[in-house]
Amino acid sequence: MQVRNDWTREEIQQLYALPFLDLLFEAQGIHRQHFDANTIQVSTLLSIKTGKCPEDCKYCSQSARYDSKLEAEKRIAVEKVIQEAKEALASGSSRFCMGAAWRNPHERDMPYVIEMVKEVKALGLETCMTLGMLNESQALRLREAGLDYYNHNLDTSREYYPNVITTRSYDDRLDTLDFVRQAGMKVCSGGIVGLGENSNDRIGLLHELATLPIHPESVPINMLVPIEGTPLADVEKLDVTEWIRTIAVARIIMPKSYIRLSAGRESLSDSDQALAFMAGANSLFSGEKLLTTPNAGEGRDKQLFDKLGLVAEKAKPSILELTVDAMAS
Repeated sequence: MQVRNDWTREEIQQLYALPFLDLLFEAQGIHRQHFDANTIQVSTLLSIKTGKCPEDCKYCSQSARYDSKLEAEKRIAVEKVIQEAKEALASGSSRFCMGAAWRNPHERDMPYVIEMVKEVKALGLETCMTLGMLNESQALRLREAGLDYYNHNLDTSREYYPNVITTRSYDDRLDTLDFVRQAGMKVCSGGIVGLGENSNDRIGLLHELATLPIHPESVPINMLVPIEGTPLADVEKLDVTEWIRTIAVARIIMPKSYIRLSAGRESLSDSDQALAFMAGANSLFSGEKLLTTPNAGEGRDKQLFDKLGLVAEKAKPSILELTVDAMAS
């Protein structure tokens, strides 16, 4: 299938409205054209600075504006991050993602995050960060340090966005993605379903992502995890089939992107997750926690992979391993 960046909302609406099994069949066929059907890219996500974020994202426990009972933590030591990265590598992750509850990194934070990127990269892991908004200079320095991916989600459609966040604009988010792309990094950008939006908003989110000049290499499709104390704590739960339908359409219109199962996965049955993989999802976060929300643990994931015959995508060898191999030859 040819990769397109000129999808219309009407075309995406037509895909979204397909009978569920027809949609999954088409998505799985396209998935197999571009990826090994039984290989899953596994990432680990670590919060390097938790809580007291000045933004007002209505789903987020880390916002300083809501009483979510979350204990704020200062940024953690680089040595601790490296140990966590080593453990992630040993458990089968090929990418290590680091997130900080900032509106944007301050200049005083840049040496800290740059050192972290270099150290994690040297282990042979792909590196990813999510630090809020970036300016052009920060994006360039992160790329020079070896950062592979930068995550900055659009969250929802442009139309529904003001119902969820008011402290930064939709265009602010797109500007950060543009700086990331211009710096030469890969883009990780997706959204959240179950925010109280309707299907047109899910279609709008997918349209925004699929009409970027280059599709994001990684597209996380999160399911809202309601957090007590946040404005969306009592939102009506979205039917799982709508989440899987969103994944399937994402696979069809962004055929070469990794489509990731992210927040909300811990509440799904093995059958739900199997349907998500059938719909074209081929990436997930492993570990007990995603920043501050619970996640399916590594033990459960191993059981799931064994049951479904799935294997984790292998990490690249570290600089040390390459050096040793070269010396041995």
